[in-house]
Amino acid sequence: MQLLFMTIVNAGKIAEDSITPKSVDFGKWYLEIVAKAELADYGPVRGTMVIRPYGYALWEGLQKHLDHEFKETGHENAYFPQLIPYSFIAKEAAHVEGFAPELALVTMGGGKELEEPLVVRPTSETMVNHMFAQWVRSYRDLPLLLNQWCNVHRWEMRTRPFVRTLEFLWQEGHTAHSTAVEAEEEAIRMINIYQDFARNICAMPVIAGRKSRIESFAGANCTYTIEAMMGDRKALQAGTSHNLGTNFAKAFETRFLDEKGELQFVHQTSWGMSTRMIGGIIMSHGDDKGLRLPPNIAPIQVVIVPIIKKDTDRESVMAAVAGLAAAGKAAGIRVKVDASDRQSMGWKFNFWEMKGVPVRIEVGPKDVEAGTCVLARRDRPGKEGKQFGVPLDGPTWVCAVRTALAEVQEVLLREAEAFQESSIVDVTSYEELKAAIAEGKWARGGWAADDAAEARVKEETQATLRCFPFSQPAGPHVCLMTGLPATEVALFARSY
Repeated sequence: MQLLFMTIVNAGKIAEDSITPKSVDFGKWYLEIVAKAELADYGPVRGTMVIRPYGYALWEGLQKHLDHEFKETGHENAYFPQLIPYSFIAKEAAHVEGFAPELALVTMGGGKELEEPLVVRPTSETMVNHMFAQWVRSYRDLPLLLNQWCNVHRWEMRTRPFVRTLEFLWQEGHTAHSTAVEAEEEAIRMINIYQDFARNICAMPVIAGRKSRIESFAGANCTYTIEAMMGDRKALQAGTSHNLGTNFAKAFETRFLDEKGELQFVHQTSWGMSTRMIGGIIMSHGDDKGLRLPPNIAPIQVVIVPIIKKDTDRESVMAAVAGLAAAGKAAGIRVKVDASDRQSMGWKFNFWEMKGVPVRIEVGPKDVEAGTCVLARRDRPGKEGKQFGVPLDGPTWVCAVRTALAEVQEVLLREAEAFQESSIVDVTSYEELKAAIAEGKWARGGWAADDAAEARVKEETQATLRCFPFSQPAGPHVCLMTGLPATEVALFARSY
């Protein structure tokens, strides 16, 4: 796998080399896109990755959108230490049990053995509670609504760039409330923000719902999730929100005086989304030519490629290109001009297709004479995706580009929706569930069985209960495992 991340730009072949078709080897296809679209490379420590500028630009886009939503809902950014005393982790029994296999420990510092091992942050509930216990004294201090952007470490055995790595970037929100009702409202509010972001920014039609007890976060009363279907029909948990109840508050004595002057434990939530979302965007929309980025999250929305074959044409073509670039940037469109003469036009077209830029503009001397340009959409291959005769006039051109970007965004969402809908099978028995999973699809059916039955499904099919969707089909429902009445349906799928 290491060889897949070798950069081969030197020979000018990267954009001309075909990638493994996703229908032939989805895993290899994914790794080749990550490499050739210059998103990431492997780090020197097994399981780590180096996020390259284009990949990091995607992360910055995610940060920009989510950070705005967090602040609009009253949250503030903070930062907590990366090194956590092991005793903090051990205070909450379910938490330490759930994370123990993934912990990275620091036992030496300054050339000496430490009195207590330090955990390299896998998540921050314990550190946050240590501080909340010092900051919260009265109901007047609540609610406390914080978020931090940081890195975390989890010692994963099987890794894949962006999807599962030893170290990754994320945001983690932590809140404290005076009542259980407020904490539940917060947990639901944040998973709805994630769902809206996934759908309207990333064109991913995720399914929001509640995790089973087995699949919930270690130390949470309840976990809410958004589940995304990837191009190989595996599920990707793209974001989670946890109602922690008073579990961590009791472990850390995080209490406050209520309006009656009585001591109460705070009710808490935590919620997060990580660089895993970048992997989700790749696997949701990519094709055999590379990335296909939704315009709302694309670092570059429009690439302008001047076509110059004679030096005598350079001045007029570049003047037209500069005018378009200026008009686009003034309108808030993320524009890049590729005026490099080191590669052929075909190489450039293939390169920007690989990087998933939604719209390409071609401007040559004949276009300048006609006062027009060519607009090519990434979502439609060949001539079908080309619009000829687009005026070079700035306002008219901006209008055409904005229309194209909106259409690309909508097409990617509708394609993903259609794929998802065709890949979910309604089942009424365990045999039907096994058949659906064997076909690589998701199974949806009534569920009222116990934890042992859920574990059996996982052991026998390698599928897990992804969630009980918030949007439930009309009943009545019958448990696919027991045949008894069920109050809700569950989704089962193999996952990353």
